Amino acid sequence: MKKPSSKIREEIARLQDQLKAAETREAERIGRIALKAGLGEVEIEESELQAAFEELAGRFRGKAGKATGRKTVDAAGEPGASSAKVAAGASSGGAGEG
Repeated sequence: MKKPSSKIREEIARLQDQLKAAETREAERIGRIALKAGLGEVEIEESELQAAFEELAGRFRGKAGKATGRKTVDAAGEPGASSAKVAAGASSGGAGEG
């Protein structure tokens, strides 16, 4: 028996709420780690920071880890702001700008 469209819409709304909650948990976790690492004190353009995170994610996924420098769209359909490549050593875990 097929589900009526109203039931499907309710299920989609419930899943969207679950997705939002999961993304919030993940963002808070990554944010805490970034603050512990000192990224809150580093003055860096958001696009450069996103490119560095993309490179880091690539490393952990087993890819070459190269930042593409192009805008991306995440799972929520929001565009990323990555428009610059990371300078050599920018994500090497140094003390940052001083």
